[in-house]
Amino acid sequence: MSSVRDFYDALAADYHRIFPDWDASMARQAAVLDGVVRDRLGAGPHQVLDCSCGIGTQAIGLAGVGHQVIGSDLSPAAVARAAVEAAARGVRLPVTVADMRALPFRAAAFDVVVCADNSLPHLLTADDVRTALVGMRRVLRDDGLLVLSIRDYDEIRAARPPSAPPQVSTTAQGRVVTFQLWHWHEDGARYDLEHFQLVPSEGGGWEVRVRRTAYWALTRGELSAAVADAGFAEVSWHDPGDSGFYQPVLTARRVRQTHGSRKI
Repeated sequence: MSSVRDFYDALAADYHRIFPDWDASMARQAAVLDGVVRDRLGAGPHQVLDCSCGIGTQAIGLAGVGHQVIGSDLSPAAVARAAVEAAARGVRLPVTVADMRALPFRAAAFDVVVCADNSLPHLLTADDVRTALVGMRRVLRDDGLLVLSIRDYDEIRAARPPSAPPQVSTTAQGRVVTFQLWHWHEDGARYDLEHFQLVPSEGGGWEVRVRRTAYWALTRGELSAAVADAGFAEVSWHDPGDSGFYQPVLTARRVRQTHGSRKI
């Protein structure tokens, strides 16, 4: 099984092929996330950290609607592409390589931290999840907003499907097919993923590209509890049917914690 960094380094050049129209997807997702942020923090613009920015799907969109966004990601190849794609669209997006468990930003630097696209479940232990969430809390200002999105794992955990439905996008070279095989661990909560892309090759055949990684299928209850334990309040879920986002979205507020009479 490759590391998460290896997985996204290998996928960076092809990530946009997951979407039928990547720019349209960026715009739709930005509209939803911008609405979530403005509903809770006001019109802004806001200082936003996308701590799992990948090639920029959410970060570029949020910067494009006026927020001041910084992108970070574990994958050097992904953040390099995010910077190139942002510049090509006339969007300012500073980026840096960083593990979400060790964010290299000062305390209280951001109004919003975004961690979308099922990124947090790459962390396979409760300790790692807590470390990441506590770090996200640290870089948020008081009353700042955490925005997470993950797969809807409540039903998935019960069914433990062996695969995800294929996705088809159209490129100048022809159609690209993306699909996943899931190999569940004995604990029923974690799985190894094989990510396949079938890309048209010369002569009418297919080139098969395979990348591998692992996930923890965190239920809503498990993630809500972890977020609260990390020092957040007002934990809420926003379903795709209501929000318009393609995954369930969790929002929570950073609250000032006290120990006795001493504030931290």
